[in-house]
Amino acid sequence: MKAPAIPEDEQARLETLRSIDVLDTSPEERFDQLTRMAKRLFGVPIALVSIVDENRQWFKSCVGLDVAETSRDISFCGHAILGNDVFIIPDTIEDPRFADNPLVLNDPGIRFYAGCPLTVGGHKLGTLCIIDKKPRDFGEEDINALKDLASMVERELQAIQLASLDDLTKVSNRRGFLFLAKYSLKLCTRQKIPATLAFLDMDKFKAINDEFGHSEGDFALTTFASLMKASLRDSDLFARWGGDEFVALLTDTTRQQAQETLERCSQSLAQYTQDANLGYAIAFSFGAVEFDPDKHTTVDALLADGDSLMYKVKQARS
Repeated sequence: MKAPAIPEDEQARLETLRSIDVLDTSPEERFDQLTRMAKRLFGVPIALVSIVDENRQWFKSCVGLDVAETSRDISFCGHAILGNDVFIIPDTIEDPRFADNPLVLNDPGIRFYAGCPLTVGGHKLGTLCIIDKKPRDFGEEDINALKDLASMVERELQAIQLASLDDLTKVSNRRGFLFLAKYSLKLCTRQKIPATLAFLDMDKFKAINDEFGHSEGDFALTTFASLMKASLRDSDLFARWGGDEFVALLTDTTRQQAQETLERCSQSLAQYTQDANLGYAIAFSFGAVEFDPDKHTTVDALLADGDSLMYKVKQARS
């Protein structure tokens, strides 16, 4: 048996998966309807919406199978998300990668598999897959039909993702940040690595709205979010907390390192506004607090310290 390889974008893929907060949620008719359609259309006993987590594959929708998840090491879907097209195994017994797989030798006795990757935010989170207990062919029309159904599943997953994104700036919103931050801080605690949270507030934002109008204010917000996102690492979390307030969680980063990073971001923003000749400055104040697992037992506790420090910095600069 060959275990599936780890995708090159694994960290970003898992962050996207965490952000949509779909794992271990209850069954939903919008997904179950599509797996029922797949089962009926292809005449197979099993159809799944499978989500590939860090160490498991979990089934958001499952028709014809009594389990909710299996190990990622033995999953077929772990292989399917490595490619861009439909992953097809006409006969598992004839394929050395799967011939001795427990899911082939034991229940459910997979002999045929076809899985179409589900892409959300540029990352493959899982598959819509169909399974048969006997070998079968899978032609071009079948492939196109499975892709069509998979695109419907993707749209439903994207709708969930949109609920965790800020409409204007397209960075995470409060809901998305809280979920991702909780996961990231658990990882930092387990791995004993530092993390720093920064609470950011745009300077003189009300004056931009008052003098230049709300559309220009929206432009300032989107520009700020875009430049900050580009300046931070892919592994850092950045979100719009509300109004002109933003938060950033920098993992594997001390408070001193975070402050240096944010000062560079501030300088980049100053250079941009000067070059763009906007007529106003896009600037921000921030409070950076290093994560202490003993003190910050919740994300809210860390946020409260960051917010308090940012307010003091803001007051001192007034």
